[in-house]
Amino acid sequence: MLEKLPTYIEGFDHIANGGLPKGRVTLLSGSAGSAKTVFACNFLAQGVQHGEAGIFVTFEELPEDIRRNMRGFGWDIAQWEAENKWAFVDASYVPDSQVVVGSYDFGGLLARIEHAVRRLNARRLVIDSLSAVFSQFADHGTVRAELLRLTSALKALGVTALVTSERDSEYGAVARHSVEEFVADNVIILRNVLEDEKRRRTIEVLKFRGTSHRKGEFPFTVTPDQGVVVMPLSAIELKQKSSDLRISSGSAQLDQMCGGGFFRDSIILVSGATGTGKTLVATTFLAGGVAQGERCLLFAFEESREQLFRNAIGWNVDFPRMEADGLLRVVAEYPEISGLEDHLLRIKSEISAYRPTRVAIDSLSALERVGTRRGFREFVIDLTSFIKHEEIAGLFTATTPNLLGGTSITEAHISTITDSIILLRYVEYYGEMRRGLTILKMRGSLHDKDIREFTIDGTGMHIGKPFRNVSGILSGQFSYLNKDELDRLTNLFQDDAPDLADR
Repeated sequence: MLEKLPTYIEGFDHIANGGLPKGRVTLLSGSAGSAKTVFACNFLAQGVQHGEAGIFVTFEELPEDIRRNMRGFGWDIAQWEAENKWAFVDASYVPDSQVVVGSYDFGGLLARIEHAVRRLNARRLVIDSLSAVFSQFADHGTVRAELLRLTSALKALGVTALVTSERDSEYGAVARHSVEEFVADNVIILRNVLEDEKRRRTIEVLKFRGTSHRKGEFPFTVTPDQGVVVMPLSAIELKQKSSDLRISSGSAQLDQMCGGGFFRDSIILVSGATGTGKTLVATTFLAGGVAQGERCLLFAFEESREQLFRNAIGWNVDFPRMEADGLLRVVAEYPEISGLEDHLLRIKSEISAYRPTRVAIDSLSALERVGTRRGFREFVIDLTSFIKHEEIAGLFTATTPNLLGGTSITEAHISTITDSIILLRYVEYYGEMRRGLTILKMRGSLHDKDIREFTIDGTGMHIGKPFRNVSGILSGQFSYLNKDELDRLTNLFQDDAPDLADR
């Protein structure tokens, strides 16, 4: 098999099955704003940081502009140039110059590239971009011939080259001249798709000659401290440990309904309409952890810190004291400040830095607003997998669209990968609105099947008796039974098994 050169770009080497084929030319194609130049500079910067010098051949931007733009990622290119770890070959277009179409000669440029490679003993090379120079040629035949000449020369130098090219649409021709992809050994496509007024960046390895790679599009983002970060779901493995240890939900009554509490490494979804008490359940969950001396982390995407603290005090939970004791950290952000990929990286970073044993996210429905349906599902899968891998308990809230019954899109996306689902519903009870709570699902454990009344006061949440003469609570289509009819149905479905709530 062909030897591969690791790019050390986070997540990319996984989808490339080890990196770029060594000593070959890879075409990196994308539309405007797809991060081609950032990816190319990231490739060279990672090489420098791992002891491999690189050459950047620029046909568009001036070297000084590239140095300045890349400082935001922490890459001090000027310092690397002084240390002979990075070199520019400046072939950028000068407005006053004139190119004679058909007679452009790469000979002089190739000599400059070879000199730079030999001087630095470079192993990595970037050309940015082919479209800038090939736009001067009149026909595709000339473009193809010159591209063949360029790739042959780069192979002879023994460098692993990344050559960027522009494309006119996200799912049209691979490159602008429609010949680049046939000459290059490998093709990578960057996309910046607009869907439902939301941007989503993806990367696809279209082809690697003579070696394997992962198929399909994978989301990526660009961060100030890392540059390009690819987030492939194929990197997720179902190898998490499973614990039999139970933890308290913070409510003795809810613990009883769950058969003794949640499992240590479980993912719990709390779903309900607005005002049913989802944030209170999350607050109780965190307070229960703090009471046991556990470190807890709350991500809030609907309420500010001050509002969360005020509401918690109203339920006799002192968030400020918990933070002062170092047992709670609250991160409150507005969802629209960044995309789902950036939120995911932030959440992972906070968890890795704080090392909590419990995490609550309130709410996933708020995050759903800033991503596409596919992007949100990938976000949820990646997040739950990470939390399970860290062997911590996670509680997510989701809002249903209807006050009485109904299923949210968020709930549909996450229900199959959660371990426990708690449903909160409004119950219309003879002209009065009450709250109901039920455990819909709990993997690996018996649980109470009743829909119980759920009340809230100044001391928090209280779970009472089951609703016995009301049906249709989950669907919102209520019907009421008289005592004779209720007794008849009870006798019809009665069995000899003891009631879990009576144990």
